[in-house]
Amino acid sequence: MHKKKRGKRIRLFLALAVSWILSVFAVPAQEIYQFDIEGDIGPNAWRTVKNAFSNAESMRADLVLIEMNTFGGMVNFADSIRSRILDSPLKTVVFINHNAASAGALIALACDRIYMSKGSSIGAASVVDQSGQVLPEKHQSYMRGLMRATAEAKGRDPKVAEAFVDPDVDLPAIKPAGKILTLTSSEAVNIGLAEAESASTADLLKAEGISNPTITTHRITAIDRIISFLINPAVSGILILLIIGGIYFEMQTPGIGFALVVAIVAATLFFAPLYIQGLADNWEIALFVAGIVLIVLELFVIPGFGVAGILGIICLVCGLAFSMVANDYFNFSISEPGMLFNSFLLVIASMVTATVVMVIFGKSLLKTRAFKRLVLQDEQRSEEGYTSSRPNSELLNREGVAKTVLRPSGKVEIDGKWFDAIALDGFVDIGEAIYVEKHENYNLFVRKKRTP
Repeated sequence: MHKKKRGKRIRLFLALAVSWILSVFAVPAQEIYQFDIEGDIGPNAWRTVKNAFSNAESMRADLVLIEMNTFGGMVNFADSIRSRILDSPLKTVVFINHNAASAGALIALACDRIYMSKGSSIGAASVVDQSGQVLPEKHQSYMRGLMRATAEAKGRDPKVAEAFVDPDVDLPAIKPAGKILTLTSSEAVNIGLAEAESASTADLLKAEGISNPTITTHRITAIDRIISFLINPAVSGILILLIIGGIYFEMQTPGIGFALVVAIVAATLFFAPLYIQGLADNWEIALFVAGIVLIVLELFVIPGFGVAGILGIICLVCGLAFSMVANDYFNFSISEPGMLFNSFLLVIASMVTATVVMVIFGKSLLKTRAFKRLVLQDEQRSEEGYTSSRPNSELLNREGVAKTVLRPSGKVEIDGKWFDAIALDGFVDIGEAIYVEKHENYNLFVRKKRTP
C-alpha cells in the first residue's frame, strides 16, 4: 500500500518537473507581420508600407517580413520607403522573389537581412527616364549617395551598393569595368550581401531560427483599392474632363446646379486621393481654385478677355498638373524624370478633349430629355408677370456721373444720390457723364452720355 502511494507521488513529481522544464525552455511563438512589394514603386507601394509598419508596430511584432518582386519605380517614393524601414525599431527581413531592380535594390538594402530565391537578381539602380535613357550626373550622384548611406546604415559594403548605380566603381572580382552591377542570388550570397538562397518564406523563417511563428498578413483595404483606382492617369484624365465640362455647362445654363455638383464631385475625387498619397499639397489646390475664380471674374465682371483670363487658365492647368507630381514648392527634382511633362500633357489633352466634346455635343446635350430632368427648365419671364423689383420710371433718362469705374458694374450719382449701376457700354471711367436707360433687378443700367 505504501509502495503504491510512493509511486504515485514520484510520478506526480516527475510530471510537475517536466511541465516546469517545458515552460522555462519552450520557444514562444513569434509574431511575424508580412506584406508584399510588387509592381512599380510609387504612391500605392508607399501607402502599403506606411500602413503595414504602423500595424506591425502597434501589435509589437517581432519581425517584419517583406516579399519583393519589382523592377523599380519613382526614386522619391523609394526614398520614403527606405527611410520608413530605417526609422522602424522592428527587425526587417526582405525575401527577393525574382527581382529587386533599381528602386527595389535601395529598399532591400534598408532591411536588416536579405534572402533571395534561386534565379533572383538585385541591382541595376541607375536613374533613367521613362524611355530607359540614363539621366544626367546630378540624378546619378543623388542615387549613389542614397545607396551608400543605406548600405552603411546596415553594415553592408557601400562600394557594392554604389556599383549598382555607377559603372565606374572598380570591383574587378565582381563585375567588368564600365558595367552597372547586377547580382544573381548566388553572387549576392557569396559576397555577403544576402544571407542565403531560400525556396520560400517558410524556409527563410527556419533559417532565421523561427520555428513557431504566428504570421499576420497585411490586407489591402477597399479604401486602398479605391485610391489606387482614382490616381490612375486614365481616371485622372476623365475626372479633369468632368471638371471642365461641369464648369462649362454651369456657366452656359443659369441655375443648372447639377453641372456644378458634377464639377465639385470630380474635383474632390481628383484631389482627395492625391492629397492622401502626399502628392497634392494645399498650395496646389489653392492654385486650382484661384484659376477658377480668375476665369469667372474675366467672364462675368471684367470686360473682354485679357490678363485675368490668361492667368486663370495658367493657374488651373498648373494646379492640376502639379498635384500629380511630387515636388517641394516647384522643386521637381525629387519626382520621377518626365513625370511633370506627362502631367501637363495629360491635363492639356483632357481640357482639349473636353472643349471638343462641349463644342460638338454641348447644345444637343442640353436639349436631351435625360438632361432636362436634372435641371430647372422653368423661367420666370417678365412678360408673364414676374419681376424682381418695380421699375423706377422717375430715374429713366436721368443724367448723372460715374462715381467709381464701371467695369461694367459700379456706382453712379444722380441728383446727389448714389446708386448701383451697370454700364451697358461695358466700361465707364470715373467722372464720366451717364444717363439711365433702364432700371430692373435693383440696378440702374446706364450708358455714357454722348457729347454733341
